[in-house]
Amino acid sequence: MSFNKITEQASKYNHLEKMTVNQLLTNINAEDKTISLAVEKVIPSIEKLVVQIVERMKNGGRLFYVGAGTSGRLGILDASECPPTFGVPHNLVIGIIAGGDTAIRKAVEFAEDSTTQCWEDLRKFEVNATDTVIGIAASGTTPYVINGLQKCNENNILTGCITCNEGSPLALVSKLPIEVVVGPEFVTGSSRMKAGTAQKLILNMISTSVMIQLGKVKGNKMVDMQLSNNKLVDRGTKMLMEELNISEEKAAALLLKHKNVRSAILNYTNGNR
Repeated sequence: MSFNKITEQASKYNHLEKMTVNQLLTNINAEDKTISLAVEKVIPSIEKLVVQIVERMKNGGRLFYVGAGTSGRLGILDASECPPTFGVPHNLVIGIIAGGDTAIRKAVEFAEDSTTQCWEDLRKFEVNATDTVIGIAASGTTPYVINGLQKCNENNILTGCITCNEGSPLALVSKLPIEVVVGPEFVTGSSRMKAGTAQKLILNMISTSVMIQLGKVKGNKMVDMQLSNNKLVDRGTKMLMEELNISEEKAAALLLKHKNVRSAILNYTNGNR
């Protein structure tokens, strides 16, 4: 089946090498301004997927991102930020990239063309029917991702996808597809640009809304964040000062004692100060 691969269409701009730096930056920015509008159009699709992920996570499920190249790296980025931000285990949201961890920094030739490796990579984590697997591919044609989702479907695992072309093979194999069409790239075919930005925005939306629905945010604060550096300790201290109306000294001592903002709040309000 053929389809219109917008991500590969020619840029609306030409003779880029003749542009001044200001012209380059201005034109790239003009294209970037269109991305959030494209994402807005697919909020209903994102919502359907988030609702399913939350329901399954409440029953012990995990969330997997699978992708190649830029798409794979974006999935790993989002997954890796969930534990420090929301205090969840590292094995709750998992990013997998074609070619393995080496491919995070350096492209692994033809890794994305494998029709079997994605499922093998998922099996290492004992993926099962309680989990959700989201395939990320701007083109929607990456064999590694498509075949991984096909195997997930065969094993009754919920599948979603984030792609930037309508009617792609990836969207067709996904049970809950998200097709965010951002149009041709400033540099023809460079899907790390608008397509990659759109994917990052949607990943932010998915993981953040899922974690809020799972109770990992109180008010608008990251009360379960890991206190892994001085900046975050200071942020946690300020959270306690504001939430409990106490001095900085008391807040710092409370945080030092309980090692977690949520735990500190609960213990303080229960009289364990």
